[in-house]
Amino acid sequence: MLSRLFAPKVKVSAHCDLPCGVYDPAQARIEAESVKAVQEKYQANEDPHFRARATVIKEQRAELAKHHISVLWSDYFKPPHFEKYPELHQLVNDTLKALSAAKASTDPATGQKALDLIARVDEIFWETKKA
Repeated sequence: MLSRLFAPKVKVSAHCDLPCGVYDPAQARIEAESVKAVQEKYQANEDPHFRARATVIKEQRAELAKHHISVLWSDYFKPPHFEKYPELHQLVNDTLKALSAAKASTDPATGQKALDLIARVDEIFWETKKA
């Protein structure tokens, strides 16, 4: 009798923990744009205190961008996406490496490279959303 009392009344199922609409590479792009902007401001300012603050902010933003790309790779992209876009694994890896390079650098070119790769991830992401 107790088992019937505590048995689930409604069965539900879902293919992900939240609606898939929560994913968007724009989050990574915004953080990467901040990285590049900070790199440019760093280059334009000789004040050591400003540069120290800029370095901390740049590294935090790069880490956030890496997080957003990693979440797309692990939670959003599924086997059919990887089949249709065989370059996706390498692209995500290259994007994460570029963000690591931007995190470690004050050269805005590294920030731009990360933005360029994120743009390609963004293209593929929106193509998958159409399907």
